[in-house]
Amino acid sequence: MRIVYQDKKKGVIEVVPETLDDLWHLSHIIEKGDLVSSLTSRRIQDSTGERIRSDRGIKKTFFMGVRVDDISFHKYTGKLRATGTIEVGPEDLVPLGSFHTLDLKLKNSIKIQKEHWSKWNLKRLKDSIKSSKKPTALIVAIEDDVADIGIIRQYGVDYYGPIIGSVSGKRIVQKNRKQAINDFFTELAEVIKGFKEVNTVILAGPGFSKGDFHDFLVQKYAEIAKMTVLESTGAGGRTGITEVLKKGVIEKMATEGRIAFEIRKVEELLSEIGKSSKLVAYGKKEVGEAVQTGAAETLLVIDEMVRERDIEKLMDLTENMGGNVVIISSEHDGGKQLSALGGIAATLRYPLTRT
Repeated sequence: MRIVYQDKKKGVIEVVPETLDDLWHLSHIIEKGDLVSSLTSRRIQDSTGERIRSDRGIKKTFFMGVRVDDISFHKYTGKLRATGTIEVGPEDLVPLGSFHTLDLKLKNSIKIQKEHWSKWNLKRLKDSIKSSKKPTALIVAIEDDVADIGIIRQYGVDYYGPIIGSVSGKRIVQKNRKQAINDFFTELAEVIKGFKEVNTVILAGPGFSKGDFHDFLVQKYAEIAKMTVLESTGAGGRTGITEVLKKGVIEKMATEGRIAFEIRKVEELLSEIGKSSKLVAYGKKEVGEAVQTGAAETLLVIDEMVRERDIEKLMDLTENMGGNVVIISSEHDGGKQLSALGGIAATLRYPLTRT
């Protein structure tokens, strides 16, 4: 993400998203009531009114702005859409005041105008710019001839796979088995090679398969082998990927550690709840009491709730009283567990006094 223009007096910030993560961040920064403008394309019919069957109209590109009523992020299609009434655009091409969905795309500048930029919106914007400079990691969990890949994003994990070989089976002869292993490893290496932005690959799983695959990479894919680290887990598949995240391996390697950090924070909270500890609070009412009395040491908030003004006030108050605020993505397992607790929780300095 890059900031290309800023006018603090008018509340305008213009950015250029460069990755899917950037669009995800913007889906939480853009709010209902914001004026969002970007380039869009439309086919305009011949003004003479003559209809030619083969003529689909002239495609014109221009700047359009909508007053946002809804913002939606579609991670599987890589699209961010802002829906609202048109307030900015050439009047001869678009009817102002009509309803329109604006597709916000990678590499296109997006101008956001707010009545008020909260410090949490600005913090998220700065964090996204900082995070975009960090390398991306893959976790490859291998067990026998099955491999799953976890692509570590800032919002969570995108899963790819499984990639399945034909190594297993009693009837396969030794010669064919060697060829099957080679084919499986080659297919997996080519998939990893396709992720151009990756700087770190963690090979995880039980048994010897991960080590055998690493040896194969050293011999035939040296560029991948150089950025590869081995990590033992009790299982392969998505379970193995989750185990790597909980261990904090990614954080230690100074890669995309945000997701691992968030998951561990939620795990610590759940551990305290499991022990029936009095040093935790969850749900709006209980957490609100903890923050108001200064008992909240670390406040965990699901990203979907940050837009709510009462939650924003609790976040501000927590920091003002020397506490820490951690925003948890709703896209990973840790976020889903926090959502089940009401989307907001806190670890406490001391137990709450209840009457």
